[in-house]
Amino acid sequence: MIAVKTCGKLYWAGEYAILEPGQLALIKAIPIYMECEITFSENYRIYSDMFDFAVDLTSNPDYSLIQETIALVQDFLVHRGQTLRPFSLEIRGKMEREGKKFGLGSSGSVVVLVVKALLALYDITVDTELLFKLASAVLLKRGDNGSMGDLACIVAEDLVLYQSYDRQQVAAWLKEENLATVLERDWGFSVSQVKPILECDFLVGWTKEVAVSSHMVQQIKQNINQNFLSSSKETVVSLVEALEQGESEKIIEQLEVASKLLEGLSTDIYTPSLRQLKEASQDLKAVAKSSGAGGGDCGISLSFDAHSTETLKTRWADLGIELLYQERIGHDDKS
Repeated sequence: MIAVKTCGKLYWAGEYAILEPGQLALIKAIPIYMECEITFSENYRIYSDMFDFAVDLTSNPDYSLIQETIALVQDFLVHRGQTLRPFSLEIRGKMEREGKKFGLGSSGSVVVLVVKALLALYDITVDTELLFKLASAVLLKRGDNGSMGDLACIVAEDLVLYQSYDRQQVAAWLKEENLATVLERDWGFSVSQVKPILECDFLVGWTKEVAVSSHMVQQIKQNINQNFLSSSKETVVSLVEALEQGESEKIIEQLEVASKLLEGLSTDIYTPSLRQLKEASQDLKAVAKSSGAGGGDCGISLSFDAHSTETLKTRWADLGIELLYQERIGHDDKS
């Protein structure tokens, strides 16, 4: 039996702009995990705790994402000269509570999870770039409208600066060429780790309102213009510099700018709960904003002293916002 797990993710900055090729986003891995166990077996059996039944490889609408991931990885394995054998796959960890999802990128997480599990089953080691490409190819073949930034972060399991690629181009290659050829091409993305050098508390607040990212993206994409794109890119670059140089005031300032850019893009991004989550950081040495597509789900905060952290947590609790995750980041391990 082989066990594999994948994390969640949340955006710090660059949301929506990242849908355009060559744009930048800063995305943080969240160690709330989805896990699976896989082993060779007599027959194909796939089970996820999202559902109360198991399936084989016969097409099933509930399991379509998992089944399509399996089909693509099997294509990759056949090209590598592997002989396919039936297996049993069990997935647990819904990234939700009481039927309400957290908005941590669970569909991206499950794709990476299944890819990792199958490669581990066949004892194949791949680098993070190939893992990202395989997971991306699954979603591109499904017509997914996301930036693939969630996959980049989930694969790297870190705070990453992601530069997006031309997804329409890669989707066209996937239609015209075999998978192995497409995987060997240069897609034009980059994923690099960002190492903050100042200590701060990173907090995730959950509004308990469910947002459907794909719907939000469809509605809001038409509002994206060149001014928004250039401002967003500039903000992400400045934010990364501030984190790497340990400038707390500049970090607060740039996350505020990122937040205002989102507000200017659409009034739907900040729900009343997300607005309260953000405004709770006022008059503190902290900053908070919506994360990801908005319209519900989670917001994030960076707090630069203990008093601000505790005050913010109290304010969120009073507003009915649940502290989903907290982490101390940026301390230099060398010291």
